[in-house]
Amino acid sequence: MERLEAAIEKARQQRGPQTQEPTTQTAIPISTEAPLDAWQVLQEIKVSNRTARANRITTLTTGPNSGPYDMLRSRTMRIMRENKWKRLAITSPDMACGKTTVAANLAFSLARQSDNRVILFDMDLRRPSLQKVLAHRHKYSLHQVLEGTASAEDQFVRFGTNLIFGLNQKPAQNPAELLQSARTKKFLDEVERRYKPDFMLFDMPPMLSSDDNVGFLENVDCGLLVGAAEETHVTHLDTCEKELAELTNVLGIVLNKCRYKEPGSGYEYDYY
Repeated sequence: MERLEAAIEKARQQRGPQTQEPTTQTAIPISTEAPLDAWQVLQEIKVSNRTARANRITTLTTGPNSGPYDMLRSRTMRIMRENKWKRLAITSPDMACGKTTVAANLAFSLARQSDNRVILFDMDLRRPSLQKVLAHRHKYSLHQVLEGTASAEDQFVRFGTNLIFGLNQKPAQNPAELLQSARTKKFLDEVERRYKPDFMLFDMPPMLSSDDNVGFLENVDCGLLVGAAEETHVTHLDTCEKELAELTNVLGIVLNKCRYKEPGSGYEYDYY
């Protein structure tokens, strides 16, 4: 935890307030005639308890297994609200660190507070996996919205009344170009204007696998780095933390897949 706080303080000292350059791109496919509540017209999905257990989603309800993510939620909310941040990218050094699981659990945990409106985007356009975690198949993919061949209203799905997901059913053909495009920048601004979320989360690709993060992270306010205990090399974490600090504000580092034994219980618990 001290390392997390030190990383945050270091990032704050190195960077001042960030600004975004205005764009002059054509209209993004989001209707300008918003209904009284744009959220309610979106397709609603359910996540069964069986699906949640199979995919390590522990934050649908409050309980012992949601505790670590609820603590992460509280820290995230405090820091982001103090800095007036809304957009959080979640990434990792390598594959299989559990960043998508962390992103999904954080989104559900945030949305359990009914006054929060949350949107989680699957921006890992090379290896999308959020739709698998939610066990949901959809006609359109988020990258089609970024390409301009589908509308956000047709692609977004809603869980409950205050959580939206932007999912991909298959990889995009040109992920780096899409993520770094001015069209994507304007799309995010339009989403923020129309849906007025309190938090926008982005499940990003691993940092060491491509350059997808480099051109996109200027669109977010902060980043969260996820490493896997006993799997992620410390040097990879250090390298990615430094690169993340160059691209955006560092919210913190999450050590995922930690195992500990509750005193006197004789049982070990995994928290992801």
